Amino acid sequence: MESLGLLSRRAALQAAACGFGYLALSGLTARASSPGPHLAARAKRVIFLFMQGGVSQVDSFDYKPRLERDDGKRLAFDDARVLANTGMRGSSHRVMKPLWKFRQHGQCGRWASDLFPKLNEHVDDLCFIHSLHTEGVAHGPATLFLHCGSTNFVRPSIGSWILYGLGSANENLPGFVSIAPSSGNGGPRNFGNAFLPAKYQGTALGKAGGPVSDAVFRNLTHPRLSPHAQRRQLDLLQAINEEQLRGKPGDTELDAVIRSYELGWKMQQNAPDVLDLSRETEATRRLYGIGAKETDRFGTQCLMARRLCEAGVRFVQVTYGDNTANPAWDQHSTLAKHAVHAQAVDQPISGLLTDLKARGLLDDTLVWWGSEFGRTPYAEKNGTGRDHNPGGFTVWLAGGGVRPGVAHGKTDEFGFAAVENKVHMHDLHATILHQLGLDHEKLTYRYSGRDFRLTDVHGHVVREILS
Repeated sequence: MESLGLLSRRAALQAAACGFGYLALSGLTARASSPGPHLAARAKRVIFLFMQGGVSQVDSFDYKPRLERDDGKRLAFDDARVLANTGMRGSSHRVMKPLWKFRQHGQCGRWASDLFPKLNEHVDDLCFIHSLHTEGVAHGPATLFLHCGSTNFVRPSIGSWILYGLGSANENLPGFVSIAPSSGNGGPRNFGNAFLPAKYQGTALGKAGGPVSDAVFRNLTHPRLSPHAQRRQLDLLQAINEEQLRGKPGDTELDAVIRSYELGWKMQQNAPDVLDLSRETEATRRLYGIGAKETDRFGTQCLMARRLCEAGVRFVQVTYGDNTANPAWDQHSTLAKHAVHAQAVDQPISGLLTDLKARGLLDDTLVWWGSEFGRTPYAEKNGTGRDHNPGGFTVWLAGGGVRPGVAHGKTDEFGFAAVENKVHMHDLHATILHQLGLDHEKLTYRYSGRDFRLTDVHGHVVREILS
């Protein structure tokens, strides 16, 4: 019977008795053979705050006085969308000044607008990159490029690359979690493993625009079986799976299933406590804006991110977005709506930075804030909004060994195109990996006859922003 791939009662009992020793050994082997780290790490984990849709850099952190002087004038710009559709350069557009007043903040004197008043209190801890540029003028390609380093091919997401390179820091939780991801503009590909082994895919909690109560690890309890009965059931199931795996040693999907079942059992004992925000003080909950109508959802998600990172999760993404045709920050016709979204995220992100710093976690946690692209310094179709702008926009980093209170790179005098110390999205990816101790040129995976990496054949570490 065993020769036919079936288990005798004796074989099943033997496998069940020693199977989890095998699982533990295989887990250790996987970690020992992982590609990294390649160098000394400054950060242990990443929290990525994804502002889906494109925050306007010229209305937030990239101060351009000329927009005030030339407000209303029609000037020629090499519009990315016009170029992509017609190849024409120098199309005429009406310059549009910022809707929010810029002021200097902090000891570093950083210029920032009134759009994010709470965040402005942290400028001395932030490292701004004003010269980021990327690929893709539409949300779908640009969002995929942000997450996967490619606008169209199915490639692993940055979180999956990090988990592949470093392994998990907590065997009882997923190593990569995406909180409230969007189902559009790449959808699951933005936290997917693509051709990496399935165990490196991200775990989604909830969905963009959904109720915060949905952002949980589902099905962690059984309505009828006791924990002891579930353990016995799992032991038998895993023994059968392991027997199948021994006959298919290269089946990464089956291996991932086996690992996921064991991880699911461990999570039953640990995950509920990690996401139990009632364990936090009322002062901490207020710090994140939890309980207030405008900030409760994103504040809860940011506090979840802190607790997950504190528990050893390597990469946590928190998406501020929705599942509509036009993502949250995508104000083509009414830029004033930026204020609604800023109000929803300003206090929670400020609270997260304050909390991480107070707990000593900011030193080895890299916080990354940004969108898939920025917005134009001129009005779209002579209206009251701004179009997509992949040619020059702003992101910021904090903690994790980056220099605080500095700004790197510049856009032109309109805030339209990166012109000085330009940083491509590949460069940003290379720098994030570097801070985690991963060399982006060595973090490779052979698939279909060639070595792949997050940065493809591009990317340079932006050493000027590192402390």
